[in-house]
Amino acid sequence: MTEPEVLELSIEETNLSGENGELYVFQWLSRNHKLLQEAATEDLKAAQEKLIGTLVSIVTSPAPYPLPGRPIRSLVAQCLIAVYTRGETKTLFDTIQSFLKVAGDLKSTVLQDTHRTASVYCVGELMRVFGAQVMSLVSETATLSLKLYKSSNSILLRYHGIVALGHTTYSAKRALTDALTKDILKQMRQALGDKALPIVRAASQVLILMYPPGDTSRTAVEIESLVNLCIKHLETADYPTRVALAKFAGHILASSQVERSIAAEAPKKGKKAEEKEDEDMVAAATHAAAEDLKPIMTPNEMLMQLSVHFNKPQTSQRTRIGIFSFYLALLTALGADFVERNYSLLVEHFMSEIVSNPRSSATRHEILVTRTLVGTVLRDLVGIRMLGEQAQIFAIQELSNSYLKRWPAMLPGQSAPTALVLVIALREVAGLLQQLGNAPPIVQDALMDPLLTLLTHPNHTVRVHAAWTLRCFCYSTPLRLPKALLSLVESLQHDTTQLVNPAAPSDIHLRALGHAYGLTSLLALIPHRPLYVSYDMTSNVFYTSVQLLKRAGDHDVHVAKVEVEIAWTTVAALMTLGPNFVRAHLPQLLVLWRNALPKPTTKDSSPGRSTAEWQFLLHVRENALRAVMHFLQHNASLVTTDISRRIASLLSNALQFSNIFLAQRIEEPTEPGPAVKPHGLTLNGTEALLRCRIFQCFSLLDLTSITEATQTALLQSTISLFASADGYTGSSVQAAIASSSGAFTNIWQSVDGYAYGVTDMEVDEEALTSASQDWLNRDSNEGVVDDLTRRPIIRSIEHDPLILCEIHLDSPRHLQSEAPSAMTAAVNAAIALFARLLPVQDYSSVLRTVTKLLESTDSVKVERNSGRKAAILMNTTVALALAFRFAQAQGRQGADAFGNPQVSSVLASFLKGVLLDGDIFLRRAASEAIGRLSSLAGTNFLTTQIKTLVNEVVANRDPHGRAGCALAFGAIYGFVGSLAAGPLLKTTVHVLMSLVNDPHPVVHYWALKSLGRVIDAASLAYASYVSSTLGLLFRIYMMESHEPEGGSLNYVNMSGDLPTYQAICQTVDAVVTVVGPDIHESTRTRTLILDLINQFLNDDDDDGMCIEAIKCIQHALMFAPEQVEVPKLITRFRGYLSSSRRPLKVASINGLYQLVQKDALLMSRLGGDQLVEQLFGMLDYDSSVEGVRSVIITWLQHTVIHNPSAWIDLCQRIMSRTTASQQFSDVAASKRKGFIDDEGQSLSVDSGGEAGSDGAEKNRPVARWRRKEHVDLAFAREHGLPESALLISRVSDLIKIAFTASAAQVMEIRLEGLTVLKDVIEIFAAASDPDYENASLLEQYQAPIAAALTPAFSADSTPEILGSAIEASAIFVGSGVVKDANRMGRILKLLVSALEQCQDTGMLRLGEAAELSPNASVMLRIATLAAWAKLRVACGTRSFLVAVVTPHIQHLSPLWITVLRDFASAKAGTEATEDNGGSGGSLDISYSTLGREILLPYYAESATAVLDAVTVCMEENNPWMQAAMNGKDSLETTTNGAMATHHPVAFFHVLFGLVYETLVSSKPDVNFSSNGDTIIALRALKCLVHPRFAGDVFLEPNIFEELVHLLYRLALTETTMTQAYLLGAVADLSRSLHVPYQANGVPLSSQTPSNNTTHCLKIIAYSLKRSLPSTHDRIQDSAIPDKIKLVNTGFNAFCEVMKTCAPSQQVHFQTLGLYLYHALQHTIKLLLPAVVDCISAIATADSKQHLQHHTLVVFELWKLMAHLYGHVQVDLRINVLSVVLPSMILLLNPTNAPIHNATVQQILSFATATPDIFKEAASHLQPEMLKVMEDSVKQVLGGSKAIAAADSGSKPQISLRSFK
Repeated sequence: MTEPEVLELSIEETNLSGENGELYVFQWLSRNHKLLQEAATEDLKAAQEKLIGTLVSIVTSPAPYPLPGRPIRSLVAQCLIAVYTRGETKTLFDTIQSFLKVAGDLKSTVLQDTHRTASVYCVGELMRVFGAQVMSLVSETATLSLKLYKSSNSILLRYHGIVALGHTTYSAKRALTDALTKDILKQMRQALGDKALPIVRAASQVLILMYPPGDTSRTAVEIESLVNLCIKHLETADYPTRVALAKFAGHILASSQVERSIAAEAPKKGKKAEEKEDEDMVAAATHAAAEDLKPIMTPNEMLMQLSVHFNKPQTSQRTRIGIFSFYLALLTALGADFVERNYSLLVEHFMSEIVSNPRSSATRHEILVTRTLVGTVLRDLVGIRMLGEQAQIFAIQELSNSYLKRWPAMLPGQSAPTALVLVIALREVAGLLQQLGNAPPIVQDALMDPLLTLLTHPNHTVRVHAAWTLRCFCYSTPLRLPKALLSLVESLQHDTTQLVNPAAPSDIHLRALGHAYGLTSLLALIPHRPLYVSYDMTSNVFYTSVQLLKRAGDHDVHVAKVEVEIAWTTVAALMTLGPNFVRAHLPQLLVLWRNALPKPTTKDSSPGRSTAEWQFLLHVRENALRAVMHFLQHNASLVTTDISRRIASLLSNALQFSNIFLAQRIEEPTEPGPAVKPHGLTLNGTEALLRCRIFQCFSLLDLTSITEATQTALLQSTISLFASADGYTGSSVQAAIASSSGAFTNIWQSVDGYAYGVTDMEVDEEALTSASQDWLNRDSNEGVVDDLTRRPIIRSIEHDPLILCEIHLDSPRHLQSEAPSAMTAAVNAAIALFARLLPVQDYSSVLRTVTKLLESTDSVKVERNSGRKAAILMNTTVALALAFRFAQAQGRQGADAFGNPQVSSVLASFLKGVLLDGDIFLRRAASEAIGRLSSLAGTNFLTTQIKTLVNEVVANRDPHGRAGCALAFGAIYGFVGSLAAGPLLKTTVHVLMSLVNDPHPVVHYWALKSLGRVIDAASLAYASYVSSTLGLLFRIYMMESHEPEGGSLNYVNMSGDLPTYQAICQTVDAVVTVVGPDIHESTRTRTLILDLINQFLNDDDDDGMCIEAIKCIQHALMFAPEQVEVPKLITRFRGYLSSSRRPLKVASINGLYQLVQKDALLMSRLGGDQLVEQLFGMLDYDSSVEGVRSVIITWLQHTVIHNPSAWIDLCQRIMSRTTASQQFSDVAASKRKGFIDDEGQSLSVDSGGEAGSDGAEKNRPVARWRRKEHVDLAFAREHGLPESALLISRVSDLIKIAFTASAAQVMEIRLEGLTVLKDVIEIFAAASDPDYENASLLEQYQAPIAAALTPAFSADSTPEILGSAIEASAIFVGSGVVKDANRMGRILKLLVSALEQCQDTGMLRLGEAAELSPNASVMLRIATLAAWAKLRVACGTRSFLVAVVTPHIQHLSPLWITVLRDFASAKAGTEATEDNGGSGGSLDISYSTLGREILLPYYAESATAVLDAVTVCMEENNPWMQAAMNGKDSLETTTNGAMATHHPVAFFHVLFGLVYETLVSSKPDVNFSSNGDTIIALRALKCLVHPRFAGDVFLEPNIFEELVHLLYRLALTETTMTQAYLLGAVADLSRSLHVPYQANGVPLSSQTPSNNTTHCLKIIAYSLKRSLPSTHDRIQDSAIPDKIKLVNTGFNAFCEVMKTCAPSQQVHFQTLGLYLYHALQHTIKLLLPAVVDCISAIATADSKQHLQHHTLVVFELWKLMAHLYGHVQVDLRINVLSVVLPSMILLLNPTNAPIHNATVQQILSFATATPDIFKEAASHLQPEMLKVMEDSVKQVLGGSKAIAAADSGSKPQISLRSFK
């Protein structure tokens, strides 16, 4: 056992020299810090003085002590805090004084700024904790801090001086003098404008402390000046500085809402009136006025402080965007309560002051920026993180009433909201709908009509957003979908007929387009909500669209343009329905596409065509390609080679037409008015969108269907668009002026929405893989605002209405996958197509294309246009990176395309130049490209590139170039991999390590990122570099130049956006994953890693570092869990859960998830109920936080077996809260009151009552899940188990929970409630009531269960809920809780009512549910019939169900057959079989291919249960089933008629086909639940082979051979259990083959020998052989009872089949049977162990309870043993007796007389049969056992004189002496 560590009070100075001196001090401090927290108080006080002296020396001493860098000064401060917290504080004053002396000595030549920085840091940390105890030092500390800020040249020292001032202010502000306070405020306000951004951040924090939130002394003017000061410095602020300024501005503005007493001046009065005024009344009024509480500013005035600056004309774009960081911080500081109370005011402020201001709508880019910023605040912050459910409902009502319903203005004097305002409102309503899920009725009523009305808005953007919101609404409330679709179809038909009517309104074409967009969005919703829509409507829409296209040619251009867009847009939406819908219409579609995309003629290239004509022709082609694109996207199975060629030809025609238009150089018509049009695209915009569609469609096609000439033309076309000077559509003159004047900075600052034609596609690997989490660990909202400062392209849904069909609805955030503008979309599509085409070209084509591409980048034309040149470089680099990515996926072909030295060298030269560019986005894209190219081009290219990069690093001193080389190193090794790049690892690591030491932030940050990437890629190959890498990381962690606040002014201002310490954490994390389990082998490595991680984790100032440290600690937990202090970690994570910083919260949740998976019980002990409730609270208030559900579910799974009652209590507390949706459903509830009668009112849902409590018995939790204890209370009491911890004691609570959930307004909760109800019924159905004998526990809960099922049949129920309720009803009826059918009450009535409706051919109407669609009706019919089928099957084991099912069997039989018929038809893909004789059971559905696809899963799920019920009826020879099989609905035709015919019954082939397919697809499994389908199919086959069903079908050779081959395969593969049923079916098959002969009077002996019978015997014989233990291919893993059943069934079947053979054949088969029977004797090896186990179980069981059953078993066992003993070989009998006798003696107990006597008689039987053998076996018994046997035999024989006197001469005798 190792000795405990003790505190080290001093440092060995000999260890300070050398390179490891810093590391020694760091680890000495880390070790002591840990020991200080564990040391005894007495030991700590004794060592305190010396230890403090050592700690002070570390900070203040010069050499040989190392410089106290960041980790050392931090650890010293932590150790001092630990010492003074647990020890004496009498030396605290002196310690602080010593640090202050060093920090203030600026002239000392011995000490450096590093010592001063460390000293002032320690002062700040000590003052933060103990400031209140050393008030006398506050003024001195503050004065020194201000002195350091003003006089020091070191930014780091100035920064920590201000930080120390903040810590001092935090703990002891009241000790500051007034003069010092004023000086601090003055200096800190000046510091907000400091050139060093870290100083600004520190000053912001100090000012927050100087202006506490509750201070009422400040004025509105003071607040305004501070806010102005913050906004003034936004222009130069980086991300962390902007966040710091926003935090201060938000804090100071939020403090304006603190209420204070305001003295109101008394109103001035005239002299006479004043004299008459009663003085007392005046005094009282003045006193009352003085007590009025008002905030410093009204909420509107507070918000106006920001909006005024936002709208100033001179405010820059960067500042405007930064102001919204202030909004985010302000609302976060105000809190959710304030936001909920003032939601209307907030929305009104944004709408009127921000969105409606002319400054925000000057350009298209300004509109989109404003929309994004306002959406971030309203949606991502307010909507997702702050609004509760009730507030969300109120928000929707507010937006609807205040904005959506106010358009159009109906009354004089009213003003309708502007289009910009409506768009914001619609986007927010859509997001709120996605959050709410199923909206309550009041929300539905508030939205339906306004959304439909807004579809007719004259503004294109509003119409598209209204369509999107309508889609969200119908997705969340699908019951409204049918009516919305019907309304839109009718409106669209009306609009299209009015287009040609001169009397129609002038905006009729806009109304028609709006209705078309709405219809499009809902049609694309059908695949997600298939049960709610009739597919007849889709066919009608397609027909209407085709008719519009046909008559468009008869109208003028303006009308035809609208008709074409409506038609093709709706057809494009219909394409999303998939192949089953499109297949039938494909020929017609091809004709329509051919007409819309004709081959260009000479007329098209001739001049003279008007602009309107060009616009129309381009528009027609673009709209047609919408449908083509969606066809290719959603109908891949229909895109054959022929279809691909035809579509490629049409696309080529469209491309030629587009090229002709560009060659014409048509000028845009100049029209007076605003530059931004309210709707529609320009001529060039239409052409760009057409070209985009062409490229997108080509990208979706199989490249083999595109001819080489077309591919070459496409490559040229794409290059000319994204990489040529001619591809730029902006003003070349203006661009040249901007370049020459220096006005151009970079393309990322462009504000024209086009940015010189640059793409907005992402290729960076890290950005793509960390899409769910910001790669800089920024808060997502702040990240959006920050990205907008360098985001020239802003996407929006109105740019491409087709995006309505493509956006997924699984995220509560606002639209995530919107579309770029037409120009940018064309560039993106061109790059994507180029990347797909280039890798599949041959070498010459690749070289030619690449040469042309690179020549475009060096064109003389682009030199005069710097912006276009930058865009071309970016586009080209992205295109090459994507091409290389696609080539990697292609394998060898891609490597051949780019591996040629001529191609790769040209590309490498270009990429090298781009790699050295100053644009970080370009460098990252270039590094990805060169990394992928290296993986394609081979070893020689790889080596050359590494050498080139090394030379560049040595020769190039430009930091951006060096950073680019570092990125390239990481990308090359990451993509090539450690196997190919292994020899270059040493060079790569050494170069990156040298770059890491570079003081420039750009260089060392990207070098660290690349080093981490190399470590991840190298994996175990990096093991030899672990030690040197850790040493390097520690050294740079100590270096001042790598601190965020260290270095020169330029460096510190760059460091804010380049978090070096996060990169260090990531690299340490990569090292941990490389070391892995080997971390235990090296104590030095493990200690350093853990010390670094702990230091990172304790750095609370940097959230990003904490996040990365949490990831490190997660890996450390995997490999060295014993080294991690889990309790402290859980406490830390719990603190992070309440953090306002979202990334930190998410990281802590991930950490908790790992801890729960590792040890959930420890989590329960440390976290307890509070942590679980905290997690549930996070789900309640902010469900968008990822991982919370996983933590709760995992915790539940690991701990519920130990204490299920505690989880039930928690669930009950949560479910008992009335949701906001429930509060808004009073109308629906009142309607249901009449439906709930006495049964519904018998359940009380309040939290009182008999809810189980844990009580004192909670300290005995159930150790593991034992089902019997949870359902058998008597058993639990007998074993002393705590009742409160068992589920059976919580049945009432479980039913209450199920009822609460089933009555919720959210449909998903209802479904889960019904699931809980079904589980409760199934689990506790057999549980007896502990208070009443012979009574079921659930019988008393029949009324509550019925009440829980009642809401499922209300008017707002969905088909899924109705189906689940039907299943739950059937489970209750079949459970046996109530066995009298007359007492089953409403639950049985529900089932009967559903069955009665199934007999009708119309749509089902269950309860008060709304009218269902055809698909929903069929689904519910299937569910109902499956439920009855399960009840019919259960009749075999539950006789009480016979009275329930039998009265309905007449109607059920044809309905079951119809279900199987329709399932077979749907599965086969053919139309339903025609009705044979009118069974009355038809489901009355038109089997359209689309409907079949939707319903097939429901059929497949229920078919097994229905087939099982049909099989049971056939086995019982039920006449109604016989009639149903014949297609009859009555018993007039007897079953004897079927026997007389040779034809099968009407539905024989349907059932036989389903059975055959089930058997063919069976997969052997020893688990019965997995093998149940096969067994049911075999039972059905056994019935179907009978001639009364099959006729003489099986006499046909082909059918019989197919069936026999299948049976052979089953005999080879199936389990023992299955084969028993198989042999029964084979026997019946053989028997049925001879029935036709017997029917014709042919005697059995005269029948012709049949090979068919021989096949049957072979199958039986083979199965028997496999069941015997002597065979090599015997069946494995089978239970002995199953084998016994198989043997019995097999031999019986063998005998039955053999009898049908001719006499000449019977002799041969008898011989085979004897052989098999002889082999059976060897099964004694299997039987004896089973007999012994059975005897042992009976001997140890409680015989009193089961005496009768045990007696019968013993009698049968002795019969079996007597039979076996008589047939075993003589030489083996001694072995049998030696095994059996000891077990038999266990049963010799006179108290159990029947068993005792039977056992003695069997012993005597053995002794009488073989005396010698018995004597020898008895001699081997133990003396005690022998004595028991002798006494028992004496007792039985002693009382029977007849035995002694009987017939002694003829039989062998045995005396009692023979036992000895």
